[in-house]
Amino acid sequence: QVRLVESGGGSVQAGGSLRLSCTTSVYIDSWDCVAWFRQAPGKEREGVASIATRGSSPFYADSAKGRFTISQDNAKNTVYLQMNDLRPEDTAMYYCAAGYPQQCTPTTDPPWSFGSWGQGTQVTVSA
Repeated sequence: QVRLVESGGGSVQAGGSLRLSCTTSVYIDSWDCVAWFRQAPGKEREGVASIATRGSSPFYADSAKGRFTISQDNAKNTVYLQMNDLRPEDTAMYYCAAGYPQQCTPTTDPPWSFGSWGQGTQVTVSA
């Protein structure tokens, strides 16, 4: 059974940093794309960043540009999301997802195209 396990969430003050990890039970490049999504209470799920596992430039939502960095470590079957300069509006449950979306753009690819999802890790940013 394929599993994605997120870790690294926590509580930080505004301006702080966190690094989220998404560790998978299969080779990262078994998928075309791995992405990070987030969902805050009362809000819709939104795509944050994604990486095409066999090349191409990473994608970032406008909210993440300049502050977040997505990367992969094939030897560890792990995708990371380094989040700097965190803001209260970044508070959400963060989910890792993997699959075969058409574009590897989590802001436009339908969620169903990411067939594997983790359970999420909570990020809370206080002012």
